[in-house]
Amino acid sequence: MLTRPDQAAGRGLHVAASPVKRLALERRCALFQPLSLKLPEAEARLREVHADALVVAAYGLLVPPAALALPRLGAVNVHASLLPRWRGASPIQRALLAGDARTGISIMKMDEGLDTGPVYAQCDTAIGPDDDAGTLHDKLALQGGEALLEVLEQLQGGRAQAVAQASEGVTYAPKIDKRETQLDWRRPALELERAVRAFRPAPGATTRLSGETLKIWRAAVAEGAGEPGMLLDGASLVVACGERALRILELQRAGGRRLSAAEFLRGRPLEPGTRFQ
Repeated sequence: MLTRPDQAAGRGLHVAASPVKRLALERRCALFQPLSLKLPEAEARLREVHADALVVAAYGLLVPPAALALPRLGAVNVHASLLPRWRGASPIQRALLAGDARTGISIMKMDEGLDTGPVYAQCDTAIGPDDDAGTLHDKLALQGGEALLEVLEQLQGGRAQAVAQASEGVTYAPKIDKRETQLDWRRPALELERAVRAFRPAPGATTRLSGETLKIWRAAVAEGAGEPGMLLDGASLVVACGERALRILELQRAGGRRLSAAEFLRGRPLEPGTRFQ
């Protein structure tokens, strides 16, 4: 199995093994964690394996042309969107941010471009009103596993056919920038509610109150109007937006536990007119 080197993650930045590494250790499979597949020793190691196919899913590092050409049946990518929509690093989050009604899985033959290769198979799924990045990831992971097995069987039997992606409808899903996770109260409430779901469970949507950063876990669109960021009701966390208002349902202070709006207000009462930033 091939995976990235262990990465620092979490609040304490502890070095953690990837799910692929954990599975490899559990199953006692050979494991390879190169810093880059461009390194001569990495290419040599891949040649030694004599792989029939290279399967890539959320690898996060560039796979050079030399590596793509090594497997007898080619390199296959499991991508979490209906290509050519949302090529790139964060297709699940971008679909939620955009308010897409549907998304899906594409099993793609890899080429040198960014998710530009021809597609062997696609399957779609509806995005529910309560879906977040976590729930949608889990749905698509199941779909992707099933579709991948079918495509690998077809490749082995010489029956797989890849179809070029359409030139229309191309969109890109750049990596999430931490600055995007801070809610901009000048935006419509509908967009902010989508952002809360798109950034849940990680990295989390945030706002600031009196200089303190709060993580917003759950929210809903509400009626109301006022200066963006202004608390409209001291009995509940309804905050004015550029259009309508956002009702904060669950939030978390730095170092604290997740709280309902009622629990938060019991410990920290707020007056109408208080400003969130």
